[in-house]
Amino acid sequence: MTGARHPQSARGRHEISYDLDTYDRALIEVARDTLRRNYRKGRHTVAAAVRTSMGHIYTGINIDSGSHGPCAEPIAVGAALTHGEREIEAIVAVSRRGSSYGVLSPCGTCRQLLVDYAPNATVIFRNSEQDAKARARDLLPGPFRSFKEG
Repeated sequence: MTGARHPQSARGRHEISYDLDTYDRALIEVARDTLRRNYRKGRHTVAAAVRTSMGHIYTGINIDSGSHGPCAEPIAVGAALTHGEREIEAIVAVSRRGSSYGVLSPCGTCRQLLVDYAPNATVIFRNSEQDAKARARDLLPGPFRSFKEG
């Protein structure tokens, strides 16, 4: 599987796309199914799915404890990394809204994590009441660089 490429703007940044393809919709469905199976009000309310360059999909759910636990996105990224996958191609997170499961935008911490581990990954997110996608590095202007490449 290969990720969709987005046209570049005049400044060299990738633009937000609202044109989700079959692979994007399939990844959303995997995340929704993960949350349907694991939803627990007050504990597990978000699920994420990542697709790697090898075409494998890994999932995760948020872990809530006492104050706040990790989001679903780092759990899914960690599952991929644990299995030796280093090239994350796409990621999406969903939450339950009534009886449906909608796409979420990643929080700032998750955006930083994605810049650190998968800056070129396609992130499917909610933008202006509509699902969209963009590269992870384009969702966080001026990210903190804590890791040296290489």
